[in-house]
Amino acid sequence: MTTETEVYRDLQRHLDRLPIGFPATESGVDIRVLRHLFTPEEAWLATQLSMLPESLTRVHRRVRKTGTSIEELERSLDQMVQKGLVMSRTRDGHKYYANEMLAIGMYEHQVDRMPQGFVEDMLQYLDEAFGVELYRTRIPQLRTVPVERGIPQEHRVATYDSIREIVGAVEGQMVVANCICRQAKDRVGESCHQTDLRETCLIFGRAAEHYLDMGLARSITKEEALTILNQAQEAGLVLQPINSQRPEAVCCCCGDCCGLLMSAKKHPKPSELYASSYYAEVDAGRCNACASCVDRCQLQAATLINDVCVVDRDRCIGCGVCAAGCNLKAIHLRKKETATVPPVSTGFLYKKILTTKIGRWRMVKLGVKRLARMQV
Repeated sequence: MTTETEVYRDLQRHLDRLPIGFPATESGVDIRVLRHLFTPEEAWLATQLSMLPESLTRVHRRVRKTGTSIEELERSLDQMVQKGLVMSRTRDGHKYYANEMLAIGMYEHQVDRMPQGFVEDMLQYLDEAFGVELYRTRIPQLRTVPVERGIPQEHRVATYDSIREIVGAVEGQMVVANCICRQAKDRVGESCHQTDLRETCLIFGRAAEHYLDMGLARSITKEEALTILNQAQEAGLVLQPINSQRPEAVCCCCGDCCGLLMSAKKHPKPSELYASSYYAEVDAGRCNACASCVDRCQLQAATLINDVCVVDRDRCIGCGVCAAGCNLKAIHLRKKETATVPPVSTGFLYKKILTTKIGRWRMVKLGVKRLARMQV
């Protein structure tokens, strides 16, 4: 008979197969995180799902041996959807379900409903294992969008590198939610040193509708979205949309709280981990050593040497936060020789991450299993 501990270990291994996995730890904090999120029954049910959406009928074929009716299964899965643990889609009147990754996914769906113990375990898990997992393939889930006023006018900015173009292209619902990362630090008494802003996570389209259904966000207009983004830029936050040409969300991040930036800061060359087409360059003749750039840089790329700002290209992610805060216009963003073009969609992004993680041959095998209507 399977013990409760084994159920959670099975779930950990199951979730570790996703594009952004769920690695085990020696301390056992990985299992503690799962216990915060899932009941034992929910943990077992999650292991019966796939990484790609499957119909309710197909999922029921796997669990009917337990005597669970399809109606009971639907209620259980819908409850897990409301808890932010499972992905759900409706197509042609039929429901489809799939596993969620921890992040971006389950964790962000805990905004406004996080007990302190869960936050403490999540921060420990980030430090012990998950921070490394986030950059395991060096294909980031988020990309950096530059602050446009730091870019010389002669530079043509691609639509996916312009925050105004990204917001302008959104179709359907648009919402804003509290930042899960700053809220987590608030819970443990380590409030953000960068800003008092909390409502800074913008979500679009179908994902936005899901946030509204869960009661985790409020609807906003495009004008309100741009106002929030302007406030974030003034506060020195890094604008990070999902790493695709049609992003479903934009985060406004700081090095104090953001799990991605906190993990990247520990790397000797954060620029290698980020999808960005720009880097910061200093006009030494204009610099007066005010150190505004040093204070604003979230990746510790800017330092003062002999009373002049110097930018470490290995640490610069081309966000333009330093340029936006330089009153003397001594810093500008320069375009890299090779531009970084993001994947077309979020689906292609995670396919690319998973292919890099497990290899093309195993991806082919997953495709065959998918065609055979097997669990993947």
